[in-house]
Amino acid sequence: MASQRKPVNKKKIAPAKSIRIGFVDYKDTAMLRKFISERGKIRARRVTGLSVQEQRMVATAIKNAREVALLPYASGSR
Repeated sequence: MASQRKPVNKKKIAPAKSIRIGFVDYKDTAMLRKFISERGKIRARRVTGLSVQEQRMVATAIKNAREVALLPYASGSR
């Protein structure tokens, strides 16, 4: 009988925790680029290690920065 192994959960270092962001500014593109992939997609919460509220703030800031053309939209071409 094969025993199933449980996955080991390793704690990720949250990028926002190292910066200690209380307020996310859409004009801070250097910080926001850490949360988008090479293709321009917003990284998932399980990847970034942010809390729900922080992920929402970052996502809103990225969308605002895209609207003002500070960050690129996700590229759809392959």
